[in-house]
Amino acid sequence: MPNWLLPENIADVLPSEARKIEELRRLMLDNFRTYGYELVMPPLLEYLESLLTGAGEDTDLRTFKLVDQLSGRMLGLRPDMTTQVARIDAHLLNRASVTRLCYAGSVLHTRPSGLHATREPLQIGCEMYGHAGLEADAEIQELALASLALAGFTDVRLDLTHVGVLRALLENCPAAQRDQAQIHAALRAKDVPDLKALATDYDPVVRDALLALPSLYGDIDVLTKAREVLPDLPGIAKALAELAALAASAIGRAQVAIDLADLRGYQYESGAMFALYVPGLPNAVARGGRYDHVGEAFGRARPATGFSLDLRELARLLPTAERKHSIRAPWGNAPELKEKIAELRKSGEVVIQSMPGHSHELDEFECDRALVLDENGSNWILKNLG
Repeated sequence: MPNWLLPENIADVLPSEARKIEELRRLMLDNFRTYGYELVMPPLLEYLESLLTGAGEDTDLRTFKLVDQLSGRMLGLRPDMTTQVARIDAHLLNRASVTRLCYAGSVLHTRPSGLHATREPLQIGCEMYGHAGLEADAEIQELALASLALAGFTDVRLDLTHVGVLRALLENCPAAQRDQAQIHAALRAKDVPDLKALATDYDPVVRDALLALPSLYGDIDVLTKAREVLPDLPGIAKALAELAALAASAIGRAQVAIDLADLRGYQYESGAMFALYVPGLPNAVARGGRYDHVGEAFGRARPATGFSLDLRELARLLPTAERKHSIRAPWGNAPELKEKIAELRKSGEVVIQSMPGHSHELDEFECDRALVLDENGSNWILKNLG
């Protein structure tokens, strides 16, 4: 086996793709800034117990683990940056007011999250702490949709769900609470026979509601049907009202779908959740939602909501970046030449000096102009290349 082969689902990013990713990163971070989000940079690895604090079993399974040669303790390579940012809010910033934070960096997964997915996503996202109202959820959802719009996506589907529906159903049914993990798995798979088998001895109202959840999928009219078939519990009424408000705020910007059985991150999230889909990708391109309980694990309960997406996966869906127009200049130490090149670069031009004895083959840049001496041989001027 050649020693330069990379592990499965790990790949180098070549110039044209890297430029697309970097341009998207800058666009999105600059847009987050206009909303008041501050950039933070958590470390790539942490002590394992800190990294997994407040996270679910899925996060543990996705985490690469190693032994720290300095302390002998277990370390983890971050599979997600959300809990790291929550730790920063809780312990390092420790603000009493609303805090808006954003981030961008590589994460590592032990297994790919979906078909053709990389195990080294470049995660970008933003989180808001300190406000429990629906206004925070609406702003995060707006930012997620704006991020896809900046990338050029206009055909976007927004899937909404709410963990409050299932939690309200299980709250007064001890038998169902004992089977919570199995119920969650069956709902995610929309496995009605498995749900029937699990719910045999449940309260009839809870059993009928659980069996109805897999069919509560579709456009915003699903919320009307849900009010008809689900029990009139305060937690369910609140969840459906929040979903209606979030769906209304997205109309005109995305196709809105409701799926009350899609409960990915159920143990981690605490309220409304969303996923964004675009043509050409079977997996969700972005996910977000409320996770108020994570801060408790760090000793400071704070309302929290946020979203993240993988820039590498997003960039893969975009057309090949056009070659950037540039200027070819000869190599030389003449002060006039150096001054002219510096002036052009300061104005935003790309100026590439040819190395002696080499041709002008470039992959990412198209030299459509050249820096040459005028007829008198005294001034450096730009000449258009045919």
